[in-house]
Amino acid sequence: MARSVNVVLACFAMLAAALLSYVMTPHLLMARTHDAFNIDAHFPRAFGEWSELPGVQAVKPPADGLEATIYNQELARAYVDKDGHAVMLMVAYGESQSDRLQLHHPEICYTAQGFRVTKPATAPFQWSPTEKPIPLTRLVATREGRTEPIVYWMRIGYDVTNSNWARNRLKLEYGLRGWIPDGVLYRVSTLGVPENISLQVQEKFIRDLLNAVPPDTRAFMIGEPAKALL
Repeated sequence: MARSVNVVLACFAMLAAALLSYVMTPHLLMARTHDAFNIDAHFPRAFGEWSELPGVQAVKPPADGLEATIYNQELARAYVDKDGHAVMLMVAYGESQSDRLQLHHPEICYTAQGFRVTKPATAPFQWSPTEKPIPLTRLVATREGRTEPIVYWMRIGYDVTNSNWARNRLKLEYGLRGWIPDGVLYRVSTLGVPENISLQVQEKFIRDLLNAVPPDTRAFMIGEPAKALL
């Protein structure tokens, strides 16, 4: 009799554990809560002093099987301003930021393609006098005479962070609410621009772009501070 009771209790415990695991595992994609966002259609080809520059190839994420799983949309464009400064914009979007799938940091992407990269440094960037600053991570990639200063940021759900620790915390906090956050990487780099003025050019480009796009595109780029968890 006692053996039968123990078997029943063990089965009940296993069933309860399986049910708890299911309940605690996020199942709802934040990306499914809004209409599909077509990156190519929403990002302007010309704005302010900037216009599209054809024929310039940006470094893209490694063309492997994992890339197709991580990223649902990618955009690579080059722009030029009235002074001839060329800026490359790379956008990589993934609808699911889980333990298995997450955005690649540019330093990993560039290193995998034979570049040497400097140690990344992150600092707040005040793109608007009235809005919350966003963190920009800066580094320089070099290969065979090509020097490419780079800045980037990442949006996870409603938040912007470039820190692995913060990204894992966000996935946990969104997960406790039942959500799997989406994520997008924005990378801005310059070629043929003196390194000492590259950051100035890049920040002007980002500031001009954020102020030129409509609110829904801006939220797609830098999240929504009123809903952010961090």
